[in-house]
Amino acid sequence: MTGPIDPRVIAEIWDIIGERAESPDPRSYTSRLLDDEKGIDKVLEKVGEESTEFILAVKNGVQERTVEETADLLFHLLVALRGAGIDLADVMHELERRRK
Repeated sequence: MTGPIDPRVIAEIWDIIGERAESPDPRSYTSRLLDDEKGIDKVLEKVGEESTEFILAVKNGVQERTVEETADLLFHLLVALRGAGIDLADVMHELERRRK
């Protein structure tokens, strides 16, 4: 699938993660990750798991799986950032700074 990229998708997901953090809902996977008794360790476990799955998908040359695992990894990275109290805008500014 190719086509124009809409960066608003990441911003919308970031906003939803913030909403789930501010108003936890036990039915929400994101809320459960952020409110887990393990604290940030729960989200970091997921980042590690998704990183491994991403690496294996790339290594095995399975494009569809690589796309899926990349989405999972990005999502869990965003949740981990929120859990760590890091604003996505700071990360974006750092990327922008490095681009120059």
